Amino acid sequence: MFTTEALLASDLPKARVGIGRGTDAGNVERSVEAMAQYDVVIYDDPEKLADDLAEGRIDAAIRGDMSSSVLLPILKKKLGMKALERVVFLELLNGKMILMAPVGIDEGWTDAQREELARKCVETAKRVGLGTKIAVMSGGRCEDVGRCKAVDRSIESARNIARQLKSEGYDAYHCQILIEDAVNQADILIAPEGITGNIIFRTLHFIGGAKALGAPVVNSDKVFIDTSRVKTDYRDSIALALRLTEE
Repeated sequence: MFTTEALLASDLPKARVGIGRGTDAGNVERSVEAMAQYDVVIYDDPEKLADDLAEGRIDAAIRGDMSSSVLLPILKKKLGMKALERVVFLELLNGKMILMAPVGIDEGWTDAQREELARKCVETAKRVGLGTKIAVMSGGRCEDVGRCKAVDRSIESARNIARQLKSEGYDAYHCQILIEDAVNQADILIAPEGITGNIIFRTLHFIGGAKALGAPVVNSDKVFIDTSRVKTDYRDSIALALRLTEE
C-alpha cells in the first residue's frame, strides 16, 4: 500500500534534488537535514532552481516555500511551456492515498483535458505503486438530470469521459457527486473542472487534515513538485520527487 510512511521508509533512488526556500521559517532546512542521506540542495534563487532543472544539473525540483507567483512563470519559460498541468497526492486521515486532478483553477475545462489528466494520473500512479482505478466526478447524481442545465452538462461530460477512458482499457467509472464513496473505492479522482478540484483539495487538506505530499507537473519530462508554503514538513515531497526520478 502506497502511504507516506511506506514512501519515507522505502529505498529511494540516489538522485539530486533541488528545493526552494522563500521564507526564514526553517521548515525547508529542517526537512533537508532530516533527509541528509540524500543529495538535496536548497535554492534561494528561483531563476537558478528553474535553470538547473531545465539544464539537467538536478534530477528533480520542489517548490518548497518559494512564492508560486515568482517561481512558476520562470519555470514555464525555462521549460518552454505555456501551462503547467499538476496532479496532487493526498493522504486521507484513514491512510488512503489518492491522486486528484485538475487542481489548477484554469485547468480541466474540457472533456479532452480531463481525459488527458486522467491518463497522466494513471502514468504517475504506476510510477509510485499506487492503484489506478479512476472515479470521474460530476455535479450531481444521475437522478438529478433535468433539475439544472449546468448539472445536466456536468453529468453528461463525466459520463462521456468515463466511457472514453473505459474504451481505452482504463478502469474508470462515473462516481457522480458521491466523493465520499469515491475516495474509498477509487485511487484517482477527476474533478468536474479546476475550480471544483481546487476547492476539494483545500477542503480536504486545510480543513479536513489530509496530508498533501505535493503536486507533480505531469506535462513535462522534468520532475517538478509544486508544494504549499504553509507546509511545515517537506520530507514527503522530497521522497516523492526522488521516487519520480525512477524510469
